[in-house]
Amino acid sequence: MPLPAFRFKKFDVAQAGAAHPVGTDAVLLGAWADVRGITHFLDIGTGTGVVALMLAQRSCSGDFSRSNAEDRIWKGVAVEIHPPSATLARENFAASPWAKRLEVWESSIQAFANIDSLTSSETINMDWPIKPFDLIVSNPPFFSELTTSPDKTRSLGRHTATLSPSDLLKCVSHLLAPTGKFCAILPEFEGRRLCELSVPQGLYWTRIAEVRSRPGKPIERLLLQFEKSPYIFQREEFSIYAGKTGDEYSKVFQAMTRDFYL
Repeated sequence: MPLPAFRFKKFDVAQAGAAHPVGTDAVLLGAWADVRGITHFLDIGTGTGVVALMLAQRSCSGDFSRSNAEDRIWKGVAVEIHPPSATLARENFAASPWAKRLEVWESSIQAFANIDSLTSSETINMDWPIKPFDLIVSNPPFFSELTTSPDKTRSLGRHTATLSPSDLLKCVSHLLAPTGKFCAILPEFEGRRLCELSVPQGLYWTRIAEVRSRPGKPIERLLLQFEKSPYIFQREEFSIYAGKTGDEYSKVFQAMTRDFYL
């Protein structure tokens, strides 16, 4: 049975045929990434396009009926290697209020960035110059070769054979503006490993949020921000659920998602 569309306050996300439906990781990343002052962003492995749409909503408030509205809106680019997901993202972008400022490239990020890669020899002929991005986001693959999903479609989005941490960081370093920010979400072990691997690529983690399902539980996800300058650092932590029964959203999570969830 095809998955129904996931409905947010200002946009819907069709999911039928996607490698991964809308999940909490994507919502966390879309709500947490720093969008202040951005003019050009990139979503690596966009899937259904939900993170890009959340960034668009957060950055493009106002009256879109005005003739000068387009002048105030940045460009959003999404890259997706899974053809059905890329098609869905295009459809979801086209149906959103920000259709004219969002586009999808069906490609590996290695090919999009036009760098040499151990996992991809693919090349594409760009018909527009790649400009440095002042925000790059990714909900990257995190299964190792020992934990490959038996579902080949899900494996494409979660197995590091399609995008290794080193390749991800190499692409980000190549595409990120000097003062830009790269934000990602990963399980704790994989997130800490990404921080270790980032330094040789000239990227330094400057902000981290440790996310638990409930207070007192182990850290389940790390929200990470990397920059090319190492001179600031912010740390925070929060739980998704709270309350006496532990089945109510925490005040922090509610504040993060109140503009999105119905």
